[in-house]
Order: sequence, then C-alpha cells, then structure tokens
Amino acid sequence: MKYNGLNVLKTQEAGIIMKKVSLFVCIAAMLLFVAPASFAAGQFKPEYKMSTNVSEITPPGKAVAYFAEQVKKRTDGKVNIKIYWNGQLFAGKASNEFMLMKNGVGDFSISTFMNWAPQFPAGNIFLLPWFVSSEPNKYKALDAIENGKTGTELKKRLSKMGIEVIGWGEQGARELTNNVRPVQSPNDLKGMKIRVVGSPLLLDVFKAMGANPVNINWNETVTSLQQNVVDGHENPYSYIISYKVYEFQKYVTEWSYWIDPLVYVSNQKVWNSFPADIQKIIAECAVEAGMYNKCLSRLNLDDGTSERWLKSKGLMPANNDNGAVNPRAYLKEHGTHVNVLTREQIKAFRAVTESVYGKWTKIIGEDLVMLAKEDMEKVR
Repeated sequence: MKYNGLNVLKTQEAGIIMKKVSLFVCIAAMLLFVAPASFAAGQFKPEYKMSTNVSEITPPGKAVAYFAEQVKKRTDGKVNIKIYWNGQLFAGKASNEFMLMKNGVGDFSISTFMNWAPQFPAGNIFLLPWFVSSEPNKYKALDAIENGKTGTELKKRLSKMGIEVIGWGEQGARELTNNVRPVQSPNDLKGMKIRVVGSPLLLDVFKAMGANPVNINWNETVTSLQQNVVDGHENPYSYIISYKVYEFQKYVTEWSYWIDPLVYVSNQKVWNSFPADIQKIIAECAVEAGMYNKCLSRLNLDDGTSERWLKSKGLMPANNDNGAVNPRAYLKEHGTHVNVLTREQIKAFRAVTESVYGKWTKIIGEDLVMLAKEDMEKVR
C-alpha cells in the first residue's frame, strides 16, 4: 500500500511538472509568434510629420525629400514621413518650432539653431560672427565642430530636452545682398535697413556694424525687398538664387559671416518608439541626406569635395539652371555685382563686432566655445 501510494504521489508530481512545462512552452510560443505580429500591426504610425522651414527648390529641401524617400524605401514602407514645407507646421513662426518638436507636434524636423535661440542658447555658437568662417577652411571647421566634442555635447543637451539629433545638414554660408551700394567695409553698411531673422545675436551683429536690422518673417521678406521696405538681407547663395532675389538686389557681398548648420532631429518619444534596427536605418538616411544637402550648398564654393561626392553618388546637378553648379557665375551672368571679401577686409568687420562676440560667448558658455576652438584646431 505504501509502495502504491508512493507511485501515485510520484505520478501526481510528474503531472504537475508536465503541466508547468507545457505552460512554459505555450508562453514561449506566444512570445515568439504573437509579439512580432503585434509589433508589425501597431508599432508604427501610418504617417510621421516632418517640419521644415524650407521649400522644395532649395538644397535643404531637396535633401529633406531625399531623406523621406530613402527612409520609406529602406524600412519597406513602415516609416512614412510627410514633409510640411515652408513652416506649415508652425504657421510660419519659426521660433515656435523648438517647442513644437519638444512637445511632439512634429515627429521629425530639419531645423536651424538661429530659430531655436530663445529656447536653446547654446546653439548660438554657430552664429558667432566670423567664428567658424575665419578658419583657413570654414567647411572643414564646421564639420569638425559637428562631429567633434562640441557636437556631442550639443546632442547630449538636446536629448535631455526631449529632442534627438540624428544628422547634420546645412543651409550654407550666409552672404549679404542690398540694393544701395557695394559693401566692402563696415562703413558701407551704416544706416542700411537690413532684414534679419529674429535672432537677438544677429540683431546685435548688424547694430554693431551701424546698420538698422529689421526682423521680418521669410514669407514676407521677398515682397519687402521688392518694394524697398528694407535695403537688403542676408542668406546663403542658394536662397538668393532660388527666390530670384538677384532680380531686385544689385549687390552681393560674399563675407560668410556665419555658416548655418541644420540638424535632422526627432522627438525623443517618437525616436524611442522605433526598434534599434529601424533607428539605425533612419540615422543612416539622415547622415546621407545631410551630406547631400551640404554638397549642394557648397558646390563650387569649396575645394572640390562636394563635386566629387555628388558625382560618386550620381546626384550631381545636370546643368547650371538656377545656379545649381556655380552660384557666383550665375549671379554675375544675371547682372549682379558679386564682391568676394578678402581676409583683410573681413578682419575689419570682425573687429567692430568684437563686443558681440564677447557678450554672446558668456551666454553660450565659455566651456562650449573652448570645445569648438579645440575641434577646429584639429583640422587646420
């Protein structure tokens, strides 16, 4: 009886063990087969909003379209990005974009730090007058900042604020146009009414040079220039040409007083919703689109690096329509006087803006400015 009872007990224990094993197998199977199906069905939104303050015809615009196209292609349509051109997502008020991205109104963005200045003062490091562009090779210097310790620090700070940087693009070196006279010294700017974006730093720069800076939204700027509401404005060559500013502004001064980097960013919660493999694909697409953007903005203005890269990727513009290949030559062909300032001439502008440099170094943070100097020194 004892023997039989022991056998019964063992049989019961074995049954319990088998049930536990079966339950474990069932759970494992559910995790293996059900979880991926659930992920595929509900992980991705039908559409992701991308904010941009540029149009399709500009180098950044072409690169943004390329980014969205490549992301959709390489994720097999899982990540479908809709681009909101010309500030549509923030109703044309560019200074609102930072908070909209932080709060998740936009999922992705390609943005400029000059519009983020009120909420992110550290980004003003790129706007310091003739800080980067006084280097022997201004483009290498800018790339060194973005890819060096400075860029890493900026990414960390933005990440803490809910924004993930995934790539770098570029609007280009910002030049001056006007319809009054050639500008070759600070004295030539005195009394001129110049349209600038609403960056306090840039307002300080033009005031220091004796000009009268006026903050006007971009969608009103072209009309203001046409109607002589203002005498001039500052923008990269690509904008001067794309928006045909040369038709009503006779003079262009190439002084590259700062170079306007763009950041490809994602709202942090959106970014964290993607699995690692999708994050990798999106980041790779952002890097390639950013390079495409930079090369279009720098074409025929750098040491030939941009032309070589574009040709290697089959992305070289086919002709010089709309100044795609040689902006200086294009403007001259259309009757514009282009003055390329020498290093000596630029020193005079840098000297009169010294107080601006000192004031804004404190606001940006001397530690960050020192990091940037170290990054640039490595590529001299």
